[in-house]
Amino acid sequence: MANIITRRKVLELRQKGLSYSQIKKEMKINQSTLSMWLRDYPLNPEQLENLNKNDAKSERFRITMKAKKDALLHKYCKNAKGLLLPLTNKELFIAGLFLYWGEGSKTRNGLLSISNTNPAFMQFSLLWMREALHIPKNKITVLLHIYSDMDKTEMVSYWSNVLRIPESQFSKPYIKESKKISLDYKGYGHGTCMLRVCNTYIAENVLMSIKAFDEYSKLRINEL
Repeated sequence: MANIITRRKVLELRQKGLSYSQIKKEMKINQSTLSMWLRDYPLNPEQLENLNKNDAKSERFRITMKAKKDALLHKYCKNAKGLLLPLTNKELFIAGLFLYWGEGSKTRNGLLSISNTNPAFMQFSLLWMREALHIPKNKITVLLHIYSDMDKTEMVSYWSNVLRIPESQFSKPYIKESKKISLDYKGYGHGTCMLRVCNTYIAENVLMSIKAFDEYSKLRINEL
């Protein structure tokens, strides 16, 4: 809890226009932690003008370095798109299997379900269900796990827009007793989303496909 309060104070100081060195001096935080917490919070031009010469120079240097890194990452992403996309149906099916292996339900009860807090992850999971498993959208239901201090209506609306699934297909959200404010440095701020499909045939085929990969990896490990 102490780290949460400290981070919140650091962000408040940053929003007021304080530099790294000013925050470091006031909060007694090491440079690596400060860099991690503030990497997505650059100062605007007006705030930079209010700093002393050395602090302004350091802040501008960080902005320049971040821009260079972002450009490099953009190049990597562009190269990956050219190399990997578009996915074939087989590749999409396999990609989804590994996502499900990590985040999906393994209980053999005829229910296919996968959950995560990351909206992009859930969009890809939905794509996998629709295109690789050929599940009609109206057969997919959504269950949200949210904290007690989150607005239920707002969260349902958010995920409905992200997934393009009507709110009528959302089950009553599960409300956790704990509060989001105590964990505000984690996650994406919209609770955990679960996609569910009741289909024994599809669910068991997914689990057995994962089992096939499991057996394959064990066999190859023994051969190495």
